[in-house]
Amino acid sequence: MIARLSGKVLEKHPNRVIVDVNGVGYDVQVPLSTFYGVGEPGTALSLRIHTHVREDQLALYGFAADLELIMFEKLIAVSGIGPKLALSVLSGIEPRDLAGAIQRNDLARLTAIPGVGKKTAERICVELRDRLPKTIDAAPASPADSMRDDLISALSNLGYHRQAIDKVIDKLPDSKDEPRFEDVLRAALKDLSRA
Repeated sequence: MIARLSGKVLEKHPNRVIVDVNGVGYDVQVPLSTFYGVGEPGTALSLRIHTHVREDQLALYGFAADLELIMFEKLIAVSGIGPKLALSVLSGIEPRDLAGAIQRNDLARLTAIPGVGKKTAERICVELRDRLPKTIDAAPASPADSMRDDLISALSNLGYHRQAIDKVIDKLPDSKDEPRFEDVLRAALKDLSRA
């Protein structure tokens, strides 16, 4: 079983890196956070590896940080989540934020990740809440995240589709002062009425 690879970057593509270790090229699937941290071809690289073996395939999944590997292994232990979906989850959320979302049962944050529906998010929270390592300092919910979740909930309850809600929320200006929820909701509704 391969646990670590150290070598040089031969090629890099989103979600995939080929690592040259003494003339042997290893094709390693990686989350976007690891991809962005990897240097250009020819630079030195060291990755923690999860070797996934099926009867028809041997796949390597690499991570720059130990916490990413831990969270990946916890995710693939959840029923219905395979390595590709676990990699997508880690590409969509930082490991500390993921731990915080699981502990807070923050389904809105989890369903914002591409490929994660409501049932999958519920299963992640239920199955991992008590299985996360105690050493992980979960990121607390920021006021901006809390407001975003409240805004998504309010607009969903008013009957707007999630894709339209995400587009409007992404267009809202960032404010240095903490805005009032009513003002942000009013601005979002105004933008949605134009569409």
